[in-house]
Amino acid sequence: MKLAARLDRIEPFYVMELAKAAARVAAGPLCDPAQGGRRMIRLNIGEPDFGAAPAVREAVARVAQGPTPYTDALGLPALREAISRWYGQRFGLAIAPERIAVTAGASAGLQLACLALFERGDEVLMPDPCYPCNRHFVTAADATPRLLRTGAAERFQLDASQVREAWTPATRGVLLASPSNPTGTSIAPEVLADMAGFVRERGGVTVVDEIYLPLSYEEHFGHSALGLPDGLGDDIVSVNSFSKYFGMTGWRLGWLVLPSTQTSALVPAIERLAQNLYICPSTLAQKAALACFDPESIAEFERRRAVLRERRDYIVPALNELGLTVPVAPDGAFYAWMDVSRFHADSWAFAHELLQSAQVALTPGRDFGLADPQRWMRLSFASSIEDLHEAVARLREVLA
Repeated sequence: MKLAARLDRIEPFYVMELAKAAARVAAGPLCDPAQGGRRMIRLNIGEPDFGAAPAVREAVARVAQGPTPYTDALGLPALREAISRWYGQRFGLAIAPERIAVTAGASAGLQLACLALFERGDEVLMPDPCYPCNRHFVTAADATPRLLRTGAAERFQLDASQVREAWTPATRGVLLASPSNPTGTSIAPEVLADMAGFVRERGGVTVVDEIYLPLSYEEHFGHSALGLPDGLGDDIVSVNSFSKYFGMTGWRLGWLVLPSTQTSALVPAIERLAQNLYICPSTLAQKAALACFDPESIAEFERRRAVLRERRDYIVPALNELGLTVPVAPDGAFYAWMDVSRFHADSWAFAHELLQSAQVALTPGRDFGLADPQRWMRLSFASSIEDLHEAVARLREVLA
């Protein structure tokens, strides 16, 4: 059977390959209590350990008793309106519900945006490192992701000078993430405004993955790109999700905020694609997600955000003390991007060794780009503080 040539340009998701290796070790004697083993500590997957809020779980039990027909391709009107109100309450932004498209996870939202905006011959500028699936969405649209190397001095994010220098006649736009996976770092609002202004001047499009934005820990960075000054926010395509802040990872529900329907044909284009690709997001998940915006749910999410900040404030200094240097402290999300070159020349091999020696699962850098991936490793502090303490103790023992 002949496969499509685009598959040659889409690599495996190495995060999941490492997860399979961790599962194999966890099923063996090293993790068998009967043989003196100890459980695997998984700090490799970006999944909050809280789960959906109580009100959401209660809501789905009620909703499941009634009809769950197809919804509009762009989502339940009530959910689009609830998201609109949330932007006003959380960010002070007036986002019309008509600009919001509820999607089958943020991944579907990114796929829809890429299919609607990019095509063969287009280049899309992205930072290196970045979340691998984002660049593969560009590839799946037959466009070319062009990774631009970033470092600690740039907070592992693009800035306007890089974009200006890299822009060519083939460049269609930029695809950013703020806060970022794998680094947990955000783009400063003034830097993002400078970049978005240049992209607008060149007739391009700025897509910003904001799925971790509600988990910002620093006031300076906790602002949506949709609020950029001088009308720049009206041009942004923002991607968001119910998975991270709202704790609904397996429910596969996200949304897009699209440019104003008065100035853009993107809303009906996204609707047409969604109708054909998956008809609509899960009705059950959408109806349950309405409970995310209840005051008690928001209070719970804010409590969880404070817990994650406490975990960050523990794990980053602990890693630095071990020599696993985190050059830029994460200001959002739940990831620490650490330099492991002091201990090993290849983070992929090192990650597999740590499965065996410490029974700690971490994510090597090869997923996230081409700029020295063997030097870097990502740790997720979405697990409990007890797991983080135990992981540090094991790593200290092994690294010594």
